[in-house]
Amino acid sequence: MPADTLSLAFSALADPTRRAILKRLSHGERSVNELAGPFRMSLPGISKHLKVLEKAGLISRSRDAQFRPCRLNPAAMKNVADWVEFYRQFWEQSFDRLDVYLKQVQAEASKSDPKQSKEKPHGRRKK
Repeated sequence: MPADTLSLAFSALADPTRRAILKRLSHGERSVNELAGPFRMSLPGISKHLKVLEKAGLISRSRDAQFRPCRLNPAAMKNVADWVEFYRQFWEQSFDRLDVYLKQVQAEASKSDPKQSKEKPHGRRKK
């Protein structure tokens, strides 16, 4: 059964350490030691995070002698961005429709009761 790559990506992105690792990789290829630098974590701990990111397809790792560089996988990041963009547009259009509806309701209310738009809010009057 093929893994749901989008679910794996979102699961990987749910962790702040993994998001920080991705941010560091956005500046270019890094070794595991370079990635581990700013974290108070053992190398095996960083390696576990890297395995999650790699399984999700967000990064790739290679081997060059003792050097194990990690790099971002832009295609997997684009899949996540495309999914988010679809729903961003959906909600933006929904809010635009709601805005139009509210303006219509306000316009109808002010036509039927002209005082409504001119009345001051109820409150304590000064004597």
